[in-house]
Amino acid sequence: MSVEEKQSAKNARSYDVVVIGGGAAGLSGALMLGRARRSVLVVDAGQPRNAPAAASHNYLSRDGVSPGELLAQGRAEVQRYGGEVVADEVVAAEAVGEGLFRVTLGSGASVEARRLLLASGMVDELPDVPGLAERWGRDVLHCPYCHGYEVRDQAIGVLSTGPVAMRQALLWRQWSEDVRLFLHTGPEPSDEEYEQLTARGIAVVDGEVTGLEVAGRAEGGDDRISGVELAGGAVVPCQALVIAPRFDVRAKVVESLGLEVAEMVVGDGAVLGSYVAARPGGATGVPGVWAAGNVTDPVATVSAAAAMGVRAAGEINFDLVEEETRRAVRERRAA
Repeated sequence: MSVEEKQSAKNARSYDVVVIGGGAAGLSGALMLGRARRSVLVVDAGQPRNAPAAASHNYLSRDGVSPGELLAQGRAEVQRYGGEVVADEVVAAEAVGEGLFRVTLGSGASVEARRLLLASGMVDELPDVPGLAERWGRDVLHCPYCHGYEVRDQAIGVLSTGPVAMRQALLWRQWSEDVRLFLHTGPEPSDEEYEQLTARGIAVVDGEVTGLEVAGRAEGGDDRISGVELAGGAVVPCQALVIAPRFDVRAKVVESLGLEVAEMVVGDGAVLGSYVAARPGGATGVPGVWAAGNVTDPVATVSAAAAMGVRAAGEINFDLVEEETRRAVRERRAA
């Protein structure tokens, strides 16, 4: 370590817990730790996964609130109990001693922490179809529990890019009788699957999807998907399109800590993405590091992620209590 690095480490502020990520999981964990009278720093890169959505749902008493408002209120609550929130990015974290981590921020600053809560979420890699990214979270959707009610009884298309599309088509049929499965680049359904689709009144559309038709854009109003364009030139009416993104963890800090990354596998072995392996309470394979939210459960909703943050915070606090008790016993014996 250079002289400059030693001096920087000496001057680094120290916290009981640094929370990496300021979404529902991270802020909920920070809130509980603050109420437990722990010194907490939340480092928030400002890239929430659900930012494109107009509202968050299935969060008791907060249903319908915008993601931005939910997080703003969460930050204020954390600060009310003495927690700090900084707009920055964690680019690396490493253990520098027993029960101590150094966390390096994108701004160049560094802080120290006795424990880490990784709640950095993940990124959605969308299928390569023109127009999807611009409408992600509006009428290009993934989770029916987050958005299904808002597009109920509309013409819903399911874009097949893998075996999970069959499951999606059957699931979204719960919200509308007008569901179409666009085979696109996905596998041909089996005879049994065709029978299931037919029994549920789900149409199957052959051909690759090349784009979206959007109505209302020229008028400058609330533009919406009106159709799905196929390679042959045909346009199939559609008001919402369901896709299956690939879920991937934000890699920088995960790699620097040496955390185990596992593959998310469904059905007959299809890989939908990656996540940080953690035990039910959030403890990872690296002592002193917990994980919560989408970084360890890609399909967790906002309320589920918040609950994971709370549970991890409880475990972190008790882990610190045990450490402090061991220290107190040693000091008593040495007196």
